[in-house]
Amino acid sequence: MSSRPLPVAALRRSVDAMNDPIRADIIVTGRVQGVFFRASAMEEAQRLGLLGFVRNLPDGSVEAVVEGERVQVDAFIAWCRVGPPNAQVTDVFPRPSAYRGEFRTFTIER
Repeated sequence: MSSRPLPVAALRRSVDAMNDPIRADIIVTGRVQGVFFRASAMEEAQRLGLLGFVRNLPDGSVEAVVEGERVQVDAFIAWCRVGPPNAQVTDVFPRPSAYRGEFRTFTIER
């Protein structure tokens, strides 16, 4: 079975799609409060060039809303699956959506 190379236009669309800005609403469960998860998430988001916020939720989980290039958003979601050293992440629920461009920075909400 031989595989044909993708036409240049298809490759360009594929690369462009990776760079398209997107938004993700992410819920992280487990031992994620009181372990510097929010501060570490802010550092990671800033390192990746993402905008948005992170906050604790009353049920003990953490919510992050991030906007940026798809590749960086995916990298942030992967980081959330591990978190900082003292966190014990049980699960991560990312919900991608359309980019809104509503953030100017990344913050910790209280």
